[in-house]
Amino acid sequence: MRSILATVAERPELTEPGWRATQDVLPEYNNHGDVLNRYWPRLTEELPEFQFHLVGDGDEILARARCIPVHWDGSTGDLPAGIDGAIRRAYGLLYAGFGLGAALGAVSIGTFLVGRSKPRIVRVGLSAFAVRAMLELARRHGLGALIAPVRPSWKERYPLVPIERYAGWRRADGLLFDPWMRVHERLGASVLKPEPQSLHISGTVAEWEEWTRMVFPGSGEYWFPGGLATLRIDRDAGRGVYWEPNVWMHHAP
Repeated sequence: MRSILATVAERPELTEPGWRATQDVLPEYNNHGDVLNRYWPRLTEELPEFQFHLVGDGDEILARARCIPVHWDGSTGDLPAGIDGAIRRAYGLLYAGFGLGAALGAVSIGTFLVGRSKPRIVRVGLSAFAVRAMLELARRHGLGALIAPVRPSWKERYPLVPIERYAGWRRADGLLFDPWMRVHERLGASVLKPEPQSLHISGTVAEWEEWTRMVFPGSGEYWFPGGLATLRIDRDAGRGVYWEPNVWMHHAP
């Protein structure tokens, strides 16, 4: 399959069609991160050289990716606190005037989305293409590694299993159990550590009922479709709070 890496800086007109082509990939609740949503819309405006699409024949959008340079000293202890921590750290350095030079360290982090309209075998192949494209982008900018807060694709089947346990599961052939983590592993990535509190999402009970198409009659912990962990509902406060777990994985240069 032929695909071309096109950054938003090079092809800004692909941003809107890229969103439309891939907006069905993640559950609706994932579009409402408390910290992430403060910065997400600005990535294409302020850091367009780190955002890209994979483009096929006829300018078909095959995948959409969002990456950001972030300081990391190479140790697990210095990893950001998940997606929220990574984007806070990256923008904090930018605001402090360190720019995008060596002071930002040598890491590019990101996620990507491939539309569900593609057959599964094609999506899996595109997933690998997109990770390779991230690695190429990191090399272009002189960054020494790619770290990814991976959203395990099968964790939604095991929402009550702690991410620390799930991240260590392996198949009989020795490869990681989770398909998305396995894509990274096959491209040379290693697991750094699970992150149980990577992406914070809160909202009113009414919002959560809209996002999940469920009803929450009382306070307590709820499983919901697409969730990787449980949702805590407080009917007295009228709020729901969810922490999405991820797994940090590392691709060496």
